[in-house]
Amino acid sequence: MLDYGSGNLRSAQRALERVGADVEVTADPASAMAADGLVVPGVGAFEACMAGLRSIDGERIIADRLAAGRPVLGVCVGMQILFSRGVEFGVETTGCRQWPGSVVRIDAPVIPHMGWNVVDAPTDSVLFAGLDADTRFYFVHSYAAQQWEGDADASLTWATHHVPFLAAVEDGALSATQFHPEKSGDAGAQLLSNWVGALS
Repeated sequence: MLDYGSGNLRSAQRALERVGADVEVTADPASAMAADGLVVPGVGAFEACMAGLRSIDGERIIADRLAAGRPVLGVCVGMQILFSRGVEFGVETTGCRQWPGSVVRIDAPVIPHMGWNVVDAPTDSVLFAGLDADTRFYFVHSYAAQQWEGDADASLTWATHHVPFLAAVEDGALSATQFHPEKSGDAGAQLLSNWVGALS
């Protein structure tokens, strides 16, 4: 798991260990590159997360892993920073540019979107395998990617909070969730187990 100063690291570490993963929390590029799978967590503001990521050369670590076909999982703001840009409070910040498109504020009467919500996952999803359509996941966010401009072959999972937004993306070696699997109980554990199982 990539430690760049942003993210609920201990909670995510415990959740991964619970499903059988051997987890190392690291900011070391060599260790991050060598891992079977790399989790990129994230909480707070897009701009602050990108600053932290760049301070440990995390943008390059993610890019190099993906160029080598090595799995990466982004969580919450760790998903958002994978897009080309984020716009928060009028500030536009360049993201990791793994996916085209923007992360913008959700146009909803109540912000943040906080609590449990269902998602609409495609039948070919690896992350959501074995989970029912009415399964709920835990979200805490005010911003999201609301359009997909990337690869047409990517597996997209949507959710709605007044407007539709991307709840998860599976695109080759790169996967991400807008919700927090580590806070989503048995459903989140199943999703993490699915991801970890796909690494072997």
